[in-house]
Amino acid sequence: MTIRFGVVGTNWITDRFVQAGLENEEFLLTAVYSRTEEKGQAFAAKYAGASIYTDLEAMVSSAEVDAVYIASPNSMHAEHSLICLNHGKHVICEKPAASNSRELKAMIEAARSNDVLFMEAMKSTFMPNFGVIRDNLYKLGQVRRYFAGYCQYSSRYDAYRQGTVLNAFNPEYSNGSLMDLGIYCLYPMVALFGKPDSVKAVGLMLASGVDGEGSMVMRYPDMDAVVMHSKIADSYLPAEIQGENGTMVIDKINQPYQVKIHYRDGTVEELTLPQVYEAMYYEIEEFIHLLKSGQRESATNSHANSLAVAELMEEARAQIGLRYASDL
Repeated sequence: MTIRFGVVGTNWITDRFVQAGLENEEFLLTAVYSRTEEKGQAFAAKYAGASIYTDLEAMVSSAEVDAVYIASPNSMHAEHSLICLNHGKHVICEKPAASNSRELKAMIEAARSNDVLFMEAMKSTFMPNFGVIRDNLYKLGQVRRYFAGYCQYSSRYDAYRQGTVLNAFNPEYSNGSLMDLGIYCLYPMVALFGKPDSVKAVGLMLASGVDGEGSMVMRYPDMDAVVMHSKIADSYLPAEIQGENGTMVIDKINQPYQVKIHYRDGTVEELTLPQVYEAMYYEIEEFIHLLKSGQRESATNSHANSLAVAELMEEARAQIGLRYASDL
Protein backbone atom coordinates (compact mmCIF):
# COMPACT_ATOMS: atom_id res chain seq x y z
CA MET A 1 0.00 0.00 0.00
CA THR A 2 1.61 3.23 -1.17
CA ILE A 3 0.52 6.49 0.47
CA ARG A 4 0.42 9.33 -2.04
CA PHE A 5 1.48 12.58 -0.43
CA GLY A 6 0.92 16.17 -1.42
CA VAL A 7 2.97 18.89 0.27
CA VAL A 8 2.05 22.46 1.13
CA GLY A 9 5.10 24.69 1.18
CA THR A 10 8.40 24.47 -0.68
CA ASN A 11 10.92 25.54 1.96
CA TRP A 12 13.86 23.62 3.43
CA ILE A 13 11.75 21.71 5.97
CA THR A 14 9.54 20.34 3.18
CA ASP A 15 12.66 19.20 1.36
CA ARG A 16 13.84 17.34 4.44
CA PHE A 17 10.40 15.78 4.93
CA VAL A 18 10.28 14.47 1.36
CA GLN A 19 13.86 13.20 1.47
CA ALA A 20 13.10 11.34 4.71
CA GLY A 21 9.83 10.04 3.27
CA LEU A 22 11.53 8.61 0.22
CA GLU A 23 13.48 6.32 2.55
CA ASN A 24 10.15 4.59 3.17
CA GLU A 25 8.98 2.40 0.28
CA GLU A 26 5.35 3.19 1.11
CA PHE A 27 5.83 6.95 0.62
CA LEU A 28 5.17 8.57 -2.75
CA LEU A 29 5.23 12.30 -3.53
CA THR A 30 2.53 13.06 -6.08
CA ALA A 31 1.67 16.75 -5.63
CA VAL A 32 3.28 20.05 -4.65
CA TYR A 33 1.36 23.20 -3.70
CA SER A 34 3.06 26.58 -3.84
CA ARG A 35 1.71 30.10 -4.10
CA THR A 36 3.84 30.62 -7.20
CA GLU A 37 4.29 28.38 -10.23
CA GLU A 38 8.00 29.17 -10.31
CA LYS A 39 8.69 27.96 -6.76
CA GLY A 40 6.50 24.91 -7.28
CA GLN A 41 8.35 23.93 -10.41
CA ALA A 42 11.76 24.43 -8.80
CA PHE A 43 10.76 22.16 -5.90
CA ALA A 44 9.01 19.49 -7.98
CA ALA A 45 11.94 19.32 -10.41
CA LYS A 46 13.92 17.54 -7.70
CA TYR A 47 11.26 14.84 -7.39
CA ALA A 48 10.16 13.31 -10.66
CA GLY A 49 6.46 12.73 -11.18
CA ALA A 50 4.99 15.29 -8.78
CA SER A 51 2.23 17.55 -10.13
CA ILE A 52 2.37 21.29 -9.38
CA TYR A 53 -0.57 23.26 -8.01
CA THR A 54 -1.04 26.93 -7.18
CA ASP A 55 -4.62 26.28 -6.03
CA LEU A 56 -4.86 24.22 -2.84
CA GLU A 57 -8.53 23.38 -3.40
CA ALA A 58 -7.57 21.88 -6.76
CA MET A 59 -4.79 19.78 -5.23
CA VAL A 60 -6.96 18.30 -2.48
CA SER A 61 -9.78 17.67 -4.95
CA SER A 62 -7.41 15.49 -6.94
CA ALA A 63 -7.68 11.71 -6.72
CA GLU A 64 -3.87 11.47 -6.80
CA VAL A 65 -3.47 12.64 -3.18
CA ASP A 66 -4.19 10.54 -0.08
CA ALA A 67 -2.45 12.66 2.56
CA VAL A 68 -0.97 16.13 2.88
CA TYR A 69 2.06 17.45 4.74
CA ILE A 70 1.49 21.06 5.81
CA ALA A 71 4.64 23.20 6.08
CA SER A 72 3.33 26.67 5.33
CA PRO A 73 3.98 29.53 7.81
CA ASN A 74 2.60 28.84 11.30
CA SER A 75 -0.19 31.36 10.85
CA MET A 76 -1.48 29.45 7.81
CA HIS A 77 -1.45 25.95 9.34
CA ALA A 78 -5.07 26.01 10.46
CA GLU A 79 -6.48 27.39 7.21
CA HIS A 80 -4.53 24.98 5.03
CA SER A 81 -5.19 21.98 7.28
CA LEU A 82 -8.93 22.66 7.37
CA ILE A 83 -9.11 22.79 3.57
CA CYS A 84 -7.36 19.43 3.34
CA LEU A 85 -9.31 17.78 6.18
CA ASN A 86 -12.66 18.96 4.84
CA HIS A 87 -11.79 17.40 1.48
CA GLY A 88 -11.24 14.06 3.21
CA LYS A 89 -7.44 14.15 3.10
CA HIS A 90 -5.29 12.88 5.96
CA VAL A 91 -3.01 15.58 7.39
CA ILE A 92 0.38 15.65 9.08
CA CYS A 93 0.95 19.28 10.06
CA GLU A 94 4.30 20.75 10.97
CA LYS A 95 4.68 22.01 14.52
CA PRO A 96 3.23 24.16 15.98
CA ALA A 97 0.06 22.77 14.45
CA ALA A 98 -1.84 26.00 15.02
CA SER A 99 -1.45 29.56 16.27
CA ASN A 100 -3.65 28.88 19.30
CA SER A 101 -5.85 26.26 20.93
CA ARG A 102 -9.04 27.58 19.31
CA GLU A 103 -7.63 26.88 15.85
CA LEU A 104 -6.32 23.48 16.92
CA LYS A 105 -9.70 22.43 18.33
CA ALA A 106 -11.30 23.28 14.97
CA MET A 107 -8.70 21.17 13.16
CA ILE A 108 -9.24 18.20 15.48
CA GLU A 109 -13.02 18.47 15.07
CA ALA A 110 -12.68 18.60 11.28
CA ALA A 111 -10.51 15.47 11.33
CA ARG A 112 -13.06 13.61 13.43
CA SER A 113 -16.10 14.74 11.47
CA ASN A 114 -14.42 13.76 8.18
CA ASP A 115 -13.04 10.48 9.58
CA VAL A 116 -9.45 11.26 8.60
CA LEU A 117 -6.09 11.09 10.35
CA PHE A 118 -4.63 14.29 11.79
CA MET A 119 -1.24 14.39 13.51
CA GLU A 120 1.14 17.14 14.57
CA ALA A 121 4.59 16.62 13.08
CA MET A 122 6.70 16.69 16.24
CA LYS A 123 9.56 14.47 15.08
CA SER A 124 11.47 13.97 18.33
CA THR A 125 8.79 11.92 20.09
CA PHE A 126 9.09 9.16 17.45
CA MET A 127 12.87 8.98 17.33
CA PRO A 128 14.33 5.70 18.69
CA ASN A 129 15.93 7.32 21.73
CA PHE A 130 12.72 8.98 22.83
CA GLY A 131 11.38 5.44 23.26
CA VAL A 132 14.48 4.74 25.35
CA ILE A 133 13.69 7.74 27.55
CA ARG A 134 10.08 6.68 28.05
CA ASP A 135 10.86 3.00 28.67
CA ASN A 136 13.58 3.66 31.26
CA LEU A 137 11.96 6.39 33.35
CA TYR A 138 11.05 3.84 36.05
CA LYS A 139 14.75 3.40 36.85
CA LEU A 140 14.91 6.96 38.18
CA GLY A 141 12.49 6.25 41.01
CA GLN A 142 10.29 9.22 41.91
CA VAL A 143 10.88 11.90 39.28
CA ARG A 144 11.35 15.34 40.81
CA ARG A 145 12.36 17.59 37.91
CA TYR A 146 12.29 17.79 34.13
CA PHE A 147 14.75 20.27 32.64
CA ALA A 148 15.06 21.00 28.93
CA GLY A 149 16.31 23.84 26.78
CA TYR A 150 16.49 24.65 23.11
CA CYS A 151 18.48 27.83 22.58
CA GLN A 152 19.86 28.36 19.09
CA TYR A 153 20.98 31.68 17.69
CA SER A 154 19.02 32.26 14.50
CA SER A 155 20.91 33.27 11.39
CA ARG A 156 17.93 35.50 10.65
CA TYR A 157 18.61 37.47 13.82
CA ASP A 158 21.62 39.03 12.12
CA ALA A 159 19.28 40.53 9.52
CA TYR A 160 16.92 41.62 12.30
CA ARG A 161 19.73 43.49 14.04
CA GLN A 162 20.43 45.28 10.76
CA GLY A 163 16.81 46.40 10.51
CA THR A 164 15.31 43.67 8.29
CA VAL A 165 12.47 41.71 9.91
CA LEU A 166 12.26 38.31 8.22
CA ASN A 167 9.44 35.81 8.80
CA ALA A 168 11.15 34.18 11.80
CA PHE A 169 10.74 37.40 13.81
CA ASN A 170 7.42 38.56 12.37
CA PRO A 171 4.28 38.12 14.54
CA GLU A 172 2.17 38.12 11.37
CA TYR A 173 3.33 34.52 10.86
CA SER A 174 2.81 33.39 14.50
CA ASN A 175 6.55 33.02 14.97
CA GLY A 176 9.03 33.63 17.76
CA SER A 177 11.18 31.66 20.16
CA LEU A 178 8.43 29.85 22.08
CA MET A 179 6.49 28.69 19.03
CA ASP A 180 9.54 27.77 16.96
CA LEU A 181 11.87 26.27 19.60
CA GLY A 182 10.19 26.14 23.02
CA ILE A 183 7.64 23.66 21.71
CA TYR A 184 10.44 21.11 21.28
CA CYS A 185 10.91 21.16 25.05
CA LEU A 186 7.21 21.20 25.96
CA TYR A 187 5.94 18.39 23.73
CA PRO A 188 8.22 15.65 25.14
CA MET A 189 7.38 16.85 28.65
CA VAL A 190 3.65 16.51 28.04
CA ALA A 191 4.11 13.16 26.25
CA LEU A 192 6.01 11.80 29.27
CA PHE A 193 4.27 13.46 32.23
CA GLY A 194 1.01 14.96 30.99
CA LYS A 195 -0.12 18.56 31.32
CA PRO A 196 1.22 20.41 34.38
CA ASP A 197 -1.04 21.99 36.95
CA SER A 198 0.39 25.49 36.56
CA VAL A 199 2.85 27.51 34.49
CA LYS A 200 4.85 30.68 35.10
CA ALA A 201 6.51 32.27 32.09
CA VAL A 202 8.90 35.13 31.41
CA GLY A 203 10.27 36.25 28.08
CA LEU A 204 12.11 38.96 26.22
CA MET A 205 9.87 40.70 23.70
CA LEU A 206 11.55 42.15 20.62
CA ALA A 207 10.45 45.40 19.02
CA SER A 208 9.00 43.45 16.07
CA GLY A 209 6.38 41.93 18.38
CA VAL A 210 7.69 38.40 18.95
CA ASP A 211 9.70 36.84 21.78
CA GLY A 212 13.43 36.45 21.30
CA GLU A 213 13.86 34.15 24.29
CA GLY A 214 12.06 32.96 27.40
CA SER A 215 11.79 30.56 30.31
CA MET A 216 8.94 28.59 31.87
CA VAL A 217 8.53 26.90 35.25
CA MET A 218 5.72 24.37 35.52
CA ARG A 219 4.33 22.53 38.51
CA TYR A 220 3.11 18.92 38.78
CA PRO A 221 1.83 17.32 42.00
CA ASP A 222 5.21 15.70 42.83
CA MET A 223 7.69 17.43 40.52
CA ASP A 224 8.44 20.58 38.59
CA ALA A 225 9.60 21.30 35.07
CA VAL A 226 11.92 24.02 33.79
CA VAL A 227 12.11 24.98 30.12
CA MET A 228 14.40 27.52 28.41
CA HIS A 229 14.20 28.64 24.78
CA SER A 230 15.95 31.27 22.67
CA LYS A 231 16.52 32.39 19.10
CA ILE A 232 19.01 35.09 20.11
CA ALA A 233 21.59 33.05 22.07
CA ASP A 234 23.04 29.54 22.08
CA SER A 235 23.04 26.92 24.82
CA TYR A 236 25.07 23.73 25.03
CA LEU A 237 23.37 22.22 28.07
CA PRO A 238 21.85 18.73 27.79
CA ALA A 239 18.36 17.96 29.05
CA GLU A 240 17.86 16.15 32.35
CA ILE A 241 15.13 14.18 34.06
CA GLN A 242 16.06 14.10 37.74
CA GLY A 243 14.80 11.30 39.96
CA GLU A 244 15.48 10.17 43.51
CA ASN A 245 17.50 7.16 42.28
CA GLY A 246 19.39 8.88 39.50
CA THR A 247 19.36 11.43 36.70
CA MET A 248 18.73 10.74 33.02
CA VAL A 249 20.88 12.91 30.74
CA ILE A 250 19.71 13.52 27.16
CA ASP A 251 22.03 15.24 24.70
CA LYS A 252 19.36 17.21 22.81
CA ILE A 253 15.68 17.21 23.69
CA ASN A 254 14.76 18.38 20.17
CA GLN A 255 16.67 15.45 18.61
CA PRO A 256 17.64 12.86 21.23
CA TYR A 257 20.60 10.85 19.99
CA GLN A 258 22.29 9.96 23.30
CA VAL A 259 20.68 8.89 26.57
CA LYS A 260 22.32 7.75 29.80
CA ILE A 261 21.49 7.49 33.50
CA HIS A 262 23.82 8.69 36.26
CA TYR A 263 22.88 6.76 39.40
CA ARG A 264 23.43 8.05 42.92
CA ASP A 265 26.06 5.39 43.61
CA GLY A 266 28.25 6.83 40.86
CA THR A 267 27.55 4.25 38.15
CA VAL A 268 26.48 5.31 34.67
CA GLU A 269 24.20 3.28 32.42
CA GLU A 270 24.48 3.94 28.68
CA LEU A 271 21.06 3.54 27.07
CA THR A 272 21.61 4.99 23.61
CA LEU A 273 20.17 3.14 20.63
CA PRO A 274 21.70 3.57 17.17
CA GLN A 275 19.58 5.61 14.77
CA VAL A 276 19.46 4.32 11.22
CA TYR A 277 17.40 6.99 9.49
CA GLU A 278 17.20 10.79 9.40
CA ALA A 279 15.17 12.26 12.26
CA MET A 280 12.01 13.02 10.27
CA TYR A 281 11.75 9.47 8.94
CA TYR A 282 10.20 8.16 12.15
CA GLU A 283 7.23 10.52 12.25
CA ILE A 284 6.48 9.60 8.63
CA GLU A 285 6.73 5.92 9.51
CA GLU A 286 4.26 6.44 12.36
CA PHE A 287 1.85 8.38 10.15
CA ILE A 288 1.89 5.71 7.41
CA HIS A 289 1.46 2.94 10.00
CA LEU A 290 -1.58 4.71 11.45
CA LEU A 291 -3.11 5.10 7.99
CA LYS A 292 -2.53 1.50 7.01
CA SER A 293 -4.05 0.24 10.25
CA GLY A 294 -7.10 2.49 9.95
CA GLN A 295 -6.29 4.63 12.98
CA ARG A 296 -7.19 8.30 13.12
CA GLU A 297 -4.91 9.48 15.92
CA SER A 298 -1.42 8.79 17.23
CA ALA A 299 -1.11 7.57 20.81
CA THR A 300 2.13 9.58 21.19
CA ASN A 301 1.40 12.77 19.24
CA SER A 302 -2.22 12.52 20.28
CA HIS A 303 -4.85 15.19 19.86
CA ALA A 304 -4.87 15.61 23.65
CA ASN A 305 -1.10 16.07 23.84
CA SER A 306 -1.08 18.58 20.99
CA LEU A 307 -3.93 20.52 22.60
CA ALA A 308 -2.21 20.51 26.02
CA VAL A 309 0.97 21.93 24.48
CA ALA A 310 -1.00 24.56 22.56
CA GLU A 311 -2.75 25.62 25.76
CA LEU A 312 0.57 25.83 27.65
CA MET A 313 2.08 28.05 24.96
CA GLU A 314 -1.07 30.17 24.88
CA GLU A 315 -0.87 30.72 28.64
CA ALA A 316 2.85 31.51 28.44
CA ARG A 317 2.22 34.01 25.63
CA ALA A 318 -0.51 35.69 27.67
CA GLN A 319 1.90 36.10 30.58
CA ILE A 320 4.65 37.70 28.49
CA GLY A 321 2.31 39.81 26.34
CA LEU A 322 2.77 37.98 23.04
CA ARG A 323 -0.33 38.10 20.84
CA TYR A 324 -0.98 37.11 17.25
CA ALA A 325 -3.65 38.37 14.86
CA SER A 326 -5.41 35.00 15.02
CA ASP A 327 -5.85 35.37 18.81
CA LEU A 328 -8.34 38.20 18.32
